Amino acid sequence: MNMSRFMIGQYGTFDYTKYHRDFFNGFYGIEACLFEHNDDAINLLKESVKDDFRIGIHFPLRAGISNIRDALFLSTDNVTRTQAFHIIQEELDYLITLKPSYILFHYPKPVILDDRVDWSSWRFTDRSEYDYESLYSYHEFKEKSDYLFEWLSCKGKEYNFTPILEFDALNKYIYREDYLHRLLEKYNNIKLCLDTARLYIQDRIDPNFDSKSVIKQYAKYAGVVHLSNVQIDDTGTILKSRQPVLPSLKPHDGWAPIEEYLRMINQENHEVKIMFEHRSDYVTDDELRECYKWVTGLLSLS
Repeated sequence: MNMSRFMIGQYGTFDYTKYHRDFFNGFYGIEACLFEHNDDAINLLKESVKDDFRIGIHFPLRAGISNIRDALFLSTDNVTRTQAFHIIQEELDYLITLKPSYILFHYPKPVILDDRVDWSSWRFTDRSEYDYESLYSYHEFKEKSDYLFEWLSCKGKEYNFTPILEFDALNKYIYREDYLHRLLEKYNNIKLCLDTARLYIQDRIDPNFDSKSVIKQYAKYAGVVHLSNVQIDDTGTILKSRQPVLPSLKPHDGWAPIEEYLRMINQENHEVKIMFEHRSDYVTDDELRECYKWVTGLLSLS
């Protein structure tokens, strides 16, 4: 199998059991997030040098540096917004020794929610993480995003990393307008992350959203895909999440159309990295190998 585009995640700690089980020779790297102790970062760097893999950071690497995980860099509150950029800057200075290939941030943040949709199944830890579209204008979204893209692009060049923006919940400012396309063309060192589970969940709960249309629009700008499967019943209830993708998990049983998603992405972008954002402990060793083999085949045939 050609696994040079594959990554695993390490969240909370550098877990050597997970590393030895999930990480195969030839993988591109590891995406790390919310490490509790400095020793975890030391271990990550040590193994990356020894086994020759790249490091990606899901902001923030260090747990506890702010009250909530994500940087609220589009906040309408100037104090909150200024603080977000300050925290990112401090984290960039800390990450210099790790030399990350990319640093990933959720976008937009705060999320801008369509008022017409029931978002009760979307995970938020704090009310500050979202605003409603009726209270957050398109003009303000563009103004705040203009500054963010210019700032992140400059920091990416200064610190030698690729800024990656992972789509959170999306509203019409992104899926019906071409503004974000223009920003991504202008600041072409900034890439996107497409999360298959998030795309599928919004597809099921938001009648105004079409996940396949979003993939077609934005796959060419993607640097990373966060890959996992999720099962949703006819009422919109999430039954299972963070499942490794397997060919046995069929869309007619409520699972995401992973095969179609990956083929669409790969048709537009042969360089995108695949980060397995699943709970590998949900499956056996044989099933984990089947997951890797199946994804390899889908990327090869597209």
